Amino acid sequence: MTSATSLVRQVARRAGLLPRDYASAAFGVPRRWSNAELRRFAPLFEGAAVNVSAWEDRDKEGRFYRSYFVSASSWSITNFGTDQGALQGADNEIFLDLEAELPPSLSRKFATVFNHTTLEHIWNFRLAFHNLCAMSSDVVIIVLPWLQPQHADYGDYWRFSPQATTRLFEEEGFEPLYLSWTQTPNAAVYIFAIASRQHGKWNAHFPAPPIRSCDPASLLTTKGAAGTCAF
Repeated sequence: MTSATSLVRQVARRAGLLPRDYASAAFGVPRRWSNAELRRFAPLFEGAAVNVSAWEDRDKEGRFYRSYFVSASSWSITNFGTDQGALQGADNEIFLDLEAELPPSLSRKFATVFNHTTLEHIWNFRLAFHNLCAMSSDVVIIVLPWLQPQHADYGDYWRFSPQATTRLFEEEGFEPLYLSWTQTPNAAVYIFAIASRQHGKWNAHFPAPPIRSCDPASLLTTKGAAGTCAF
């Protein structure tokens, strides 16, 4: 198959003219959706920002996540040194093991902490999530798989519901600001969530935050389009 034919097939699949292949349904669709969600909100956040477990910082659509955060005063990445998180040797790169105690120098170092689909690969995900929150003086943005085939040969342990995601933030003292999930039929489902340590600061931008995890209505997660927060 020529590169031109392959490109035509990809465009046709995205337009719904051809059935999706496995890779697109399992990974491509939720990745593109979560990237679109991030592009909506990333420009809001100023100050120092970091992409945790960033690998090369690529969004798998031809851009770098750094380009999304146009208001950030600085941009850093962290990696751990594994095959899927190899150290890049960049000036703005930090070595970070999310399953170890967070170095004091990283405590609340960043105004915004971003992490995309990492926690499912970490056995001690609670410590990893705690470290993500501990690095932030304000905002954490996270993307997690809710419904997705098992993948990767370096460990794939967990999936996260909207209720679980909200509760994780609440237990760290963060206020959930926004939560949505992929609504595309016959494709994997990602959770996209934003939360803040500074309660009330973002009310003007997020007037209808997700309901609390203890509310029974949080179990009713099948209605509403992505981004409505109506669950």
